[in-house]
Amino acid sequence: MSNFINNKSALGCVFNIQKFCIHDGPGIRDVVFVKGCPLSCRWCCNPESQNIFIELAYKEGKCIGVGECGRCLEICSADAIKISENEKQTIEIDRRLCLNCGNCAKVCPSAALNLMGKFISVREVVDSVCESNIFYRRSGGGITVSGGEPLLQAEFTYDLLKECHRLGISTAIETSGYALWGDVERVCKYVDLIFYDIKSLNSNKHSAFTGVPNELILENLLRISKSFPEIPIIVRTPVIPGFNHTEDDIRSIVEFISSINSLKQYELLNYHNFGEAKYRQLGREYLMAGIKPLDKEYFEELQNRYSIPG
Repeated sequence: MSNFINNKSALGCVFNIQKFCIHDGPGIRDVVFVKGCPLSCRWCCNPESQNIFIELAYKEGKCIGVGECGRCLEICSADAIKISENEKQTIEIDRRLCLNCGNCAKVCPSAALNLMGKFISVREVVDSVCESNIFYRRSGGGITVSGGEPLLQAEFTYDLLKECHRLGISTAIETSGYALWGDVERVCKYVDLIFYDIKSLNSNKHSAFTGVPNELILENLLRISKSFPEIPIIVRTPVIPGFNHTEDDIRSIVEFISSINSLKQYELLNYHNFGEAKYRQLGREYLMAGIKPLDKEYFEELQNRYSIPG
């Protein structure tokens, strides 16, 4: 257990803590995925990260049917669970009525129902990280707070990173940059590395595909580079067909970030649809259904031409 001295009551809503990661910063790292994001990117591969509250997921393929079970029907006080009109007689969830209380998940014998997200204290996260501290120290790793958007839970993220700094654990965040400057400034005081998403320089397209304009995102990136010049920044762009996949799109981003002195690296990330099944589990529509990743050769050409290696 760490000798924790900060705000013991600080809680965050987290949907995963992934240990021994090697792609979210230097060395071996724990990645803490917080819930809640102010953006609603059409291609988001973690739809369970979008809402800041705990929510119910349903894997129909694991349901054994009400003929064999039916426990969820009996325990649902909101009358949100109905019998599907299919041969197996699985269930359907009325999301308008569901309270996300999790009572049905507790009694589901096949784990077809489960809650995505839980409230966890800063102390619990830090103690978990400390269990693996020997790997971090030997590899130069640490902790990365991802999401969702870490800055949407700024108090939790601040307290977590501050305590990790006190313990000598390297820190990083992955952010969209869409946040109030006061929250950005506060959190950056205890950040060693920033992964920063720039999706498009065209604000109208940015709004259409993510739900928010890009002016605040671009402004915050420039302010971070000026106010915290010691923090290296890795800018990332997910390359999405029909949104920002042209050379003009990528070139405009490269031109914008070229003035950032603390830029360490620029990465292009190819679109994938690995998260599509999770939309069905949450009762949502995947707006990129049927969209295929970019041709491998074309994407590699973009990488070779515009990526900035670290």
